[in-house]
Amino acid sequence: MDAGTDTADGGRPLENTGDRPTVGVEEEYLLLDPDSGLPLPRVDAVRAIAGLHPAIHHDELQNELLQAQVEVATPVCRDLDEVGGHLLRLRHALAQAAETSGCRLAACGTAPYAPSAPPEIVDAPRYHTIRQAVSRLADEAMINGMHVHVAVPDPQTGVEVLNRLRPWLPVLTALSANSPLWYGSDTGYASWRTVVFGRWPISGIPPHFADAADYERRIDHLLEARLIRDRGQLYWQARLSAKFPTVELRAMDVQLRADEAVMLAGLVRALVVTAIQDAAAGRPPAPRTPESLEGAAWHAARYGLGDTLHDPDTGLSRPAGEIVRGMMDRLGPALEALGDTRAVAPLVRRLLAEGNGADRQRRHLAEHGRPGLIAMIAAESAAS
Repeated sequence: MDAGTDTADGGRPLENTGDRPTVGVEEEYLLLDPDSGLPLPRVDAVRAIAGLHPAIHHDELQNELLQAQVEVATPVCRDLDEVGGHLLRLRHALAQAAETSGCRLAACGTAPYAPSAPPEIVDAPRYHTIRQAVSRLADEAMINGMHVHVAVPDPQTGVEVLNRLRPWLPVLTALSANSPLWYGSDTGYASWRTVVFGRWPISGIPPHFADAADYERRIDHLLEARLIRDRGQLYWQARLSAKFPTVELRAMDVQLRADEAVMLAGLVRALVVTAIQDAAAGRPPAPRTPESLEGAAWHAARYGLGDTLHDPDTGLSRPAGEIVRGMMDRLGPALEALGDTRAVAPLVRRLLAEGNGADRQRRHLAEHGRPGLIAMIAAESAAS
């Protein structure tokens, strides 16, 4: 999970170059025992070994809250081929380091199996403070997300984008759902990570903001009231970066396959570009109520792509495939202008045909059992 860092851009600002904003991606992974599938607190060893790899820069590897987690951050990317190349490079190096350390890299949204004792947190002042503040929630932080940063020209545009992205966050949750298993059992949810993360303060779908000044006032109040200690503790599914001129989308589970992470990065960038164009044209955000969006978000986490989703404009229930195809029609002009259609559209069609990560985890567990599931997760995480 995101314990309050803001590093998706590799420590450098992303740029907005007209209609082609740059993009950066963060991914969080678990380190699992290859036999039992239990999380192993090996992050120090894995980072030390991976940090010696000539293809890895130290800024690209980050700690997370737990010692059984590791996070990567791509450099600033101008096209999706760059995103894919960096994610494959980072995954391969970390997978090799994990294997050398006696564990396996796992790009799954939740730990499918977990010990009864609370997991060990990273020994750093920030994480100890968070553990003390949230108590039991830290024990359930074995969740991994994917965060996409897209450059925006200024905070006002960023807020306009946030307001227009809110109805699309449940669709992104459904597409990316990759966390059906928790503590050795099937939760019945496609994205249990979404449910667990939603227990944290200042989380879920962000509110509607009047403008950039309203955004700042409301965050300043949270800080003054000591409801958050810094802006890294805004756990909304979408937010403005505290450090760089970007919008950060955080609704997605980490993906088993790197190519599906690239697909989602492309969809997010196209959503941001489309939102910027809508704002410039004076088209208002869809008039969705908070309760409608919250219900849609829960429904997407529960059913993924296996049932219905809720239309971002009307809020009404329709078949999931119909909603996703409608999204592709809406984003078609932006994807074409960005040169991203061929990197995104075939993978969306494959996802609708084969299912998301949650569907594939369930099928593999049913067919091959626990050892086969862990082997599949490790293989797809490292080499897809």
